[in-house]
Amino acid sequence: MDFKTENKLLVSFNYSSLTDIVFLLLIFFLLSSSFIVQSGIKVRLPTSHQEEVKQRENVTITLTKEGVYFFNDRKTTLQELPAMLQKAYQEQGDRVVVLKADAAAKIEQLVSAMDMAKIVGYERFSIATERDFE
Repeated sequence: MDFKTENKLLVSFNYSSLTDIVFLLLIFFLLSSSFIVQSGIKVRLPTSHQEEVKQRENVTITLTKEGVYFFNDRKTTLQELPAMLQKAYQEQGDRVVVLKADAAAKIEQLVSAMDMAKIVGYERFSIATERDFE
């Protein structure tokens, strides 16, 4: 008996294993992207139809509905805010001041914080909103 083996080239490729890996990666990224959370200060932002993309680190002033101020996620008072703004302005230069205020907060408190930032030297402001998906 003469046993001969022939080595044939595999002409087709089975995509089922590659499809499984891509599907698992897709599920992983979809689930892990929902864990991205912004700062821990709870405010209900007003809605807007436009969305602005954050391109670099900015100075953030947050105002809760109770009237509590936060400067870059640190609790502060209205009297301490100018010194903190001045220090940040000297260290980082002219950045955009992002104003995050609860929709139920008093506008005059937000305006007073904005006036303090203007006195320090900041000229660019942005008001944070949530996107309205209507």
